[in-house]
Amino acid sequence: MDTRDIPECRLYGELAFLWPIMSAPEEYAEEAAHWRALLVEKLGEGRHAVLELGVGGGHNLSHLTDDIDATAVDISENMLAHSRRLNPSVVHHLGDMRNVRLGERFKAVLIHDAIGHMLTEEDLAAVFQTAAAHLEKGGVMIVTPDRFRDTFECPHVEVDTRISDSMRLTWLEYTHDPDPDDSALETVFTYMIESGRTLRIEHDRMLTGVFAKATWARLIEEAGFQFEERLVCLDSAQAEYVMLVGVFKGG
Repeated sequence: MDTRDIPECRLYGELAFLWPIMSAPEEYAEEAAHWRALLVEKLGEGRHAVLELGVGGGHNLSHLTDDIDATAVDISENMLAHSRRLNPSVVHHLGDMRNVRLGERFKAVLIHDAIGHMLTEEDLAAVFQTAAAHLEKGGVMIVTPDRFRDTFECPHVEVDTRISDSMRLTWLEYTHDPDPDDSALETVFTYMIESGRTLRIEHDRMLTGVFAKATWARLIEEAGFQFEERLVCLDSAQAEYVMLVGVFKGG
């Protein structure tokens, strides 16, 4: 089977019911604590207005809503439905992070791993312009890419199994680089969904972008931000965690 015959992004469409099983909200607690600490460091104590672009199921945001006034945007209505159930106090909007304009200003803009769906430098630049359009002068943008061209090695394989009340889910992810001359990677997924005595097998694929750290820094600065990189260790994942931070200089 040619991978191009596999439909794209089914996890954000008809297979979105799998997401809370694959990536449970409680698994984001440690990560969100670093976001909270950085927001307090940059903005000071208090309840600030915060926008998340590409909120997905809202799992990371769910650990922050007691401390902020949150607004969230995502391109998938199915994922927004998850976030609405998990985060009823958050204002949700359907939109594309590259061009959404809410007509509001915020103290901070958060962009989690949904930034990985930006496939070109033009896409990334558009997202940072969106963040700038929604920030007050001195506001902070936090971006957390999953991978960088400098360090990511292909192919990359992940396999995991999770169990819920109604099913056992096993999935395999295979990420490779079909064209090393562009900035896109392809991940092919196989989901094995066991419910009772029934085994259902589904396939999915996604294209994601991969860029050098220098590219991220340059594009963030060109959008009007003072750039810095923060490295922290996530004990729960036993991995280094990279936070790209921009303080908006205004304009």
